[in-house]
Amino acid sequence: MIDKEILDVLVCPEDRTPLHVADEDLLARLNTAIAAGKVENRGAAKVEAAVQGGLVRQDGKLLYPIVDDIPVLLVEEAISLEQIDG
Repeated sequence: MIDKEILDVLVCPEDRTPLHVADEDLLARLNTAIAAGKVENRGAAKVEAAVQGGLVRQDGKLLYPIVDDIPVLLVEEAISLEQIDG
C-alpha cells in the first residue's frame, strides 16, 4: 500500500500530527456505517463508496481515505471516526 518511508513524512494537513494506516477492523466498521448511509466527510458530502484504505490521525479522530493507492490529504475529504462509534 504506502511505502514506510513515505508514511513517515505524511502528516495531517489540519494539525500536522503523524498518520498511521487504518487497520482492517476499523475499515470494516467504517464501511458498515457507510453502507447504512451514516457517514459524511468534513465537507458535509455523504460518503457512498466503501473505503479500501485510509490514514488515521494520531488522535484517532479522523481518517483520510486512500483512493487508488493515493492518500487524499484534504481536510474536507477527511472522515470523522466519531460517526462510526455512535
